[in-house]
Amino acid sequence: MFVTILIPAYNELRTLPLVIEKVVETPYDKEIIIVDDGSTDGTREWLRSLSVNFSEMYGGKGRGYTEVTVFFHEKNIGKGGAIRTGIDMAKGDIVVIQDADLEYDPRDYPSLFAPIIEGKADVVYGSRFLGGPHRVLFFWHYVGNMLITLFSNMLTDLNLTDMETGYKVFKREVLKRIKIESNGFGFEPEITAKVAKMGCRIYEVPISYYGRGYDEGKKITWKDGIYAIFAILKYNLFR
Repeated sequence: MFVTILIPAYNELRTLPLVIEKVVETPYDKEIIIVDDGSTDGTREWLRSLSVNFSEMYGGKGRGYTEVTVFFHEKNIGKGGAIRTGIDMAKGDIVVIQDADLEYDPRDYPSLFAPIIEGKADVVYGSRFLGGPHRVLFFWHYVGNMLITLFSNMLTDLNLTDMETGYKVFKREVLKRIKIESNGFGFEPEITAKVAKMGCRIYEVPISYYGRGYDEGKKITWKDGIYAIFAILKYNLFR
């Protein structure tokens, strides 16, 4: 099994080096594809150094074969646009979306990959609401997530608990059959609608979640929630 870890990054210089370290330490033969989405905080410069000095920076920490590829967007497009760039280049049997912050822990990979490896699933969602350890944060964010997931489930006829999760894992052949249109956070409802329409076998597993506050770099806002509602309608009813 060869794994693609796809990391969209925008202004994550503070956390990205540690995320990559945690990914490198996972016991898989893997490629790490990082797409910098027009960062302005020094992330781009650090990634250029990583491309040249990866072995010196992380070579002693890796488990399994690891290769790193970095792509740069000249301007900020959005998470969906960065993921679209990475999917085009993915070679792994399994593709996992890994955020560049520290909210999601690569130590959850074994449970995320297991349903696919065992032949039970085509797609796996890591749910923050199925009992894994998590940092206690924003009540209204939680309510918003529940409502958006409920609305998505009503149109996809799925019973997901966490449609907006950042941990989504796919068989590569599933992703290669999907044309991603969303540039921003609309990626989450779009991909959910499309794998549902394809009849994919979807599993959920509990994950740990170390959410961060806005003073720590969190980017999503209530406006993204409104956009998600429109994306749910668009990709379920008009595509």
